[in-house]
Amino acid sequence: MTVTPIDLFGSFIRLDDRRVRAEPPAFDTERAGWQLMTFHVETDADLHADHWEIHPEAEELVSCLTGGIRLVLRPEQPGDPEEEITLTAGTAAIVPRGRWHRLALDAPGDIMSVTLPRGSRLEKRSVG
Repeated sequence: MTVTPIDLFGSFIRLDDRRVRAEPPAFDTERAGWQLMTFHVETDADLHADHWEIHPEAEELVSCLTGGIRLVLRPEQPGDPEEEITLTAGTAAIVPRGRWHRLALDAPGDIMSVTLPRGSRLEKRSVG
């Protein structure tokens, strides 16, 4: 096997079946296996901040490599407040399996996440 550099911003890394491989970026909610994704973010639109997301099959690691983001967890009970975790360069948080969450941008930078995308869903956030 030839070892070559991988552009983390131009590939998703698939981790499954004791193999690691770079693939074109595609978030396939039907495919099994862990996925590592790295993104450069300049605006809230780059984070799909107007949507909640959920990963029912596994936890998600969300990391801030540079810049700053906020991880926002939807309340588990109606009437409870949202939980916000501030992530600065070099920090990460683990989103519990099956927990609705979203990201908000504090400063442009780079983020990385690792999750099992199977069954993941997005839901438009109502602003009010």
